Amino acid sequence: MAGSAAGMLVIMDRAFPGVALWKAYTLAGAHLLIRARTFVAAKPMEVLSDGTFLTRMNLAAQRCAHPGRVTVRVIDYQVDGGETIRLLTDLLDPGDWPAAELAALYHERWEVESAYRQLKTFQRGKAEVLRSVSPELVRQEIWAHLALHHCLNRIIMRLADGEGLDPDRISFVKVLKHTRRSVVLQAGRCARLLRQFMKRMVTKVIRKLDNGLRRLREADRYTRHPVSQYIVRKKDQVRRSTRRVPEKVITLAPAILQ
Repeated sequence: MAGSAAGMLVIMDRAFPGVALWKAYTLAGAHLLIRARTFVAAKPMEVLSDGTFLTRMNLAAQRCAHPGRVTVRVIDYQVDGGETIRLLTDLLDPGDWPAAELAALYHERWEVESAYRQLKTFQRGKAEVLRSVSPELVRQEIWAHLALHHCLNRIIMRLADGEGLDPDRISFVKVLKHTRRSVVLQAGRCARLLRQFMKRMVTKVIRKLDNGLRRLREADRYTRHPVSQYIVRKKDQVRRSTRRVPEKVITLAPAILQ
């Protein structure tokens, strides 16, 4: 599968599960963690020690004995006691791949929205558009943006790993600004200048780049007049609330073999 590498864990939203796609990734050596509707892969074959279960996912409209089926591990969990979320994975061993860790990892998939913002708003610039005028040059420009975004996040990962920090604490905007101000690497001096650049970045991690713990999401609630499209706040209601949203609690839902 183009874009996948051996050992990579590919995380997808629901509406993607399918035998053909599953085999394309796993045959390329990648692993999968995909959300699915609760009626998909719903019949347990074997309940594992952590409450997850193994079952088969089949080609559409085919019988269970069809050779096109694949064996998947199903993880069911709730967030704050809400709806049941179902994950499918080819990581079958609960000892090597605990269900709680996989559920928490999928929950962080929502941070992809932050990555879109990094790329589209901060890196490209909200007032900038793609300058290329032909389809081929547009693809080239988009690829360049993606490659640069990947490199910046590699820098963030190295800085966070060296300081023992969560990468979420490293400011993408500040790393981008420091990188833009860095010297242009010249032929024959790239390796030495890169080491110097990384050394300067390390000295600024705690002083400038560390944003501290990421703020939890919150949304102020206002009333809306039934005949008006405008939001109405009470006289003593402030625009920004200081209330912190409590951390989400992920609870596994163990399966029961019928």
